[in-house]
Amino acid sequence: MDLGLKQSKRMKVIGNIQDISTKRDSRHKNIEVYIDTVEYLTQRKDGRYYQAFSFEDELETPLVLTGDCLALTNPKKDADGDYVFKVYDLVDGEYVLNPDKTLALDWEYDFDEDLFILNSAYYSVALPNEEYKQLETQKQKEKSMKNWKGRKRS
Repeated sequence: MDLGLKQSKRMKVIGNIQDISTKRDSRHKNIEVYIDTVEYLTQRKDGRYYQAFSFEDELETPLVLTGDCLALTNPKKDADGDYVFKVYDLVDGEYVLNPDKTLALDWEYDFDEDLFILNSAYYSVALPNEEYKQLETQKQKEKSMKNWKGRKRS
């Protein structure tokens, strides 16, 4: 069963996402989730309190997460089609849980077309404050360079 998205060609799921359970399993490596936006998160101390900061990075080429790097956070399947996954990184041939990464998928079943439709895919990465600042600065520079190159000279 393929989950596809009607609005965006880049955000999609290939394979049966419902096969993934709460335990990471290498048998699910044929499942692919294509992500077109990553949200980076951090917290900064503002006086006494910490405030959340985030920015979204729209990727030129989609990020592909495979099913062998995913595990459900909740053992009960959600009837609404909301799935939240823990994300594992492959480090030196070993799968290591990365508590700073989260993937959430929202999909629904279209009875008329007998098709699962992916409504949204949310992928977030929590970063330490310094790393977040560096990444945000780098992305802003890349964006301004891209905009600058697109200007006509007179």
